[in-house]
Amino acid sequence: MPWPAPTAADPVHGRLRVPGSKSQTSRALLLAALAGTECSVSGAAASRDTTLMVDALRALGVAITATGARLVVDGSAGPRGGGLVDCGLAGTVMRFVPPVATLADGPVCFDGDPRARERPMGPVLVALRALGATVDGDALPFTVVGGGGLPGGEVALDASSSSQFVSGLLLSGARFDKGLVVVHDGKPLPSLPHVAMTVEMLRAAGIGVDDAEPNRWRVSPGPVAPRDWVVEPDLSNAAVFLAAAAATGGVVAVTGWPPASTQPGVAILDVLRRIGCTVTHGADGVTVRGPDQVGGIDVDLHDVGELAPTVAALAALADGPSHLRGIAHLRGHETDRLAALARELTAIGGDATETADGLALGPAPLRARAERPWRAYADHRMATAGALLGLVVPGLSVDDIGATAKTMPDFVRDWTALLA
Repeated sequence: MPWPAPTAADPVHGRLRVPGSKSQTSRALLLAALAGTECSVSGAAASRDTTLMVDALRALGVAITATGARLVVDGSAGPRGGGLVDCGLAGTVMRFVPPVATLADGPVCFDGDPRARERPMGPVLVALRALGATVDGDALPFTVVGGGGLPGGEVALDASSSSQFVSGLLLSGARFDKGLVVVHDGKPLPSLPHVAMTVEMLRAAGIGVDDAEPNRWRVSPGPVAPRDWVVEPDLSNAAVFLAAAAATGGVVAVTGWPPASTQPGVAILDVLRRIGCTVTHGADGVTVRGPDQVGGIDVDLHDVGELAPTVAALAALADGPSHLRGIAHLRGHETDRLAALARELTAIGGDATETADGLALGPAPLRARAERPWRAYADHRMATAGALLGLVVPGLSVDDIGATAKTMPDFVRDWTALLA
């Protein structure tokens, strides 16, 4: 049944702490598994993507036990062949785990949700073959035939459709015989902050990484140091809660916001300032005070495309035109986010048009249609964008709010509590 998005009768005033970063959780789990001994990951995101990553590593023989938000990882028995990895719709699983599977002692099969079979996979699989791996298939489903190790060396690939291709290779590179050199050869790499996060976490695990030259990363061969990882709150997930203050002229605080972070979600603060919000940093987090009226914005989101659905929803409420640029790669995400946003905003009366690399939006009165809910397309960001618009569009419903379980299984509870 469609979920009736709650409408804010008054400006939203609230305070919350969001769950751990999905991106940091997936990287920490994989590095812990490659350490070959016991490590822990605290503050792990409780989400479908995290469950898929845990199950994928277990399929490779890695022992993982959970105590609340703390995961204990023991990779001493892995990676092992013979398993089946369900990628679901998690890009981190389908792109980070295949390089690990090359180190296994037998074949590892990969498959996922129907939409996952349409998402780009070729660059990482072609790169693994160039590095000495045997891979059957060019998209999900495919099989990596592990040989107990990989020669490694230098490989060039076009990662312009997803920075995850680069991160996935780098995370396993230290375990390759000769280490790894990855060269990006193509249009500008999207989501560079995610690659910076990968590099930072590799160095935290004692791995030498040289990224001094643009579009070129060198990972030295060697052991992955065991450590206890502590995951930051997910700033991209926090974005929609802060945006509630902008949409309603309210005040929302997110506790635990780090003073500095490589998470792309930190960029939401600059976007909110530019549309008229006041942003205040405190000892325990960040507070956003919304404006009387959201202003239009012209912004390049190439490095932070995951924020685009939230920003597009706010732009649809603005009193002037907006342009979201640099996000053509979002056509290959959980759904074609540009087409989905243009379609859903238009369906409620919005002025939204796809451009070659983004969206053009103009002011228009929005109204819900009882016969047609906001469609999420099994995409967590589309679902939360619908919830955000529901604050100021009475009667709006979301057809699949359960899609938020990908990263925020308690979204409905937390959203409702924020409005209370």
